Amino acid sequence: MSDPSVSTVSDEAMSAQAKASKAAARRAAMAVIMATNFLLNFGYQIWRSLFNNFAIDELGVQANQMGAIQSVREIPGLLGFTVGLLAMLLTEMRIAGLSIVLLGLGIALTGGATDLPSLLVSTVLMSVGFHYFMPANSSAVLQLTDEDEAPEVLGRLTSLNALAALAGAGLVFLALGSLGFRRLFLVTGAVVAVGSVIALLWSARQSVLPHSDSGLDEVGSIHLVQRTPLRRRYWLYYALQFLMGSRRHIFTTFAVFLLVRKHGVRAETVTALYLVNNLVGAFLYRQLGRIIARVGEKRALTVNFVLLIFVFLGYAYIPVLPVLYILFVADHMLFGFRIALQSYFQKIAVHRREITPNLSLGQTINHVASVIIPLVGGIIWETVGSHYTFLVGVGVVVFALILVQWMRVEPGAVSQATAAGS
Repeated sequence: MSDPSVSTVSDEAMSAQAKASKAAARRAAMAVIMATNFLLNFGYQIWRSLFNNFAIDELGVQANQMGAIQSVREIPGLLGFTVGLLAMLLTEMRIAGLSIVLLGLGIALTGGATDLPSLLVSTVLMSVGFHYFMPANSSAVLQLTDEDEAPEVLGRLTSLNALAALAGAGLVFLALGSLGFRRLFLVTGAVVAVGSVIALLWSARQSVLPHSDSGLDEVGSIHLVQRTPLRRRYWLYYALQFLMGSRRHIFTTFAVFLLVRKHGVRAETVTALYLVNNLVGAFLYRQLGRIIARVGEKRALTVNFVLLIFVFLGYAYIPVLPVLYILFVADHMLFGFRIALQSYFQKIAVHRREITPNLSLGQTINHVASVIIPLVGGIIWETVGSHYTFLVGVGVVVFALILVQWMRVEPGAVSQATAAGS
């Protein structure tokens, strides 16, 4: 007759072993997430540091053409909802890794662009990789973390992204003079694409990318996503995604363009601005996640939008370069508050399986605005003047500030399960 105490000890040992195995798999998954985030931000930083000067100096791109390029660049963002469909076949982490391969190829092809059509092709390819990475990566992170720790984890990851971008800016400083625009695009793209392939192969070898019968269902297995559940309780998340897309692309499209076109700022200076952004961001973003966790998403976003009003007004009316540089860095710091919207959704999500499709849908909504805004902003710039483009941004931010006051956290099933310790 078996001893019940021996059986209990055996069960406890097996349970402890299973927990240890799952914890190890989570650590490995986070290592892959960190590697892919580093590659994306390293490559994207170099691309955006050089793109405006390359397009203006070597291809003669005008404001309305730049607006058109940026609008086309955001079209892949409209297809973000298809990440939820891809997650029926691939884990979110694999989607993220393959996306970075495409981003690297797009960056490399930018170096071979000789006219507007070829520049558009390379830009769209890069954009497909960039925009498919974002919801897949965010979903993997949120599914690996509890809601109480999510803002802090997102903050640490954003800090890592700033360090990666800092490395990219440093490479521009060191290599632009000797390599030039085209070869630097080519080398960067190759490094990013090859690095992502290596990360994917390693993760597969470590069994970090499981199928649905494994113990890591929550990091992106096949059965999690079947459709995108639209719920009335998510309306504020959808609306703020639209407004954040509008705000972001007014500034990112036309702030650097204003500096280069109106003030003759060189590529090295633009890179220096990004360098400062990433130096500050590397230290600030880690703290930002903790601040959001402490004060809550509503207060954090309220402060964010109030400060953004002054940033856009500055670019509309202040012609002094040092002030514009300060406001440029300030905008980058405030952009980090986007993690508050992600953690807000995690708190109101009805079920964990709804995170991936709704983050994907949120990206699509975000990019409905970003396809329209650069095109309209470029037309406004050429027709009535650049300051009106930034005044549109003021209106967007004020509207977002009003909507944030409606923000209430009504815990969904995910939050309730976490609170119950399930």
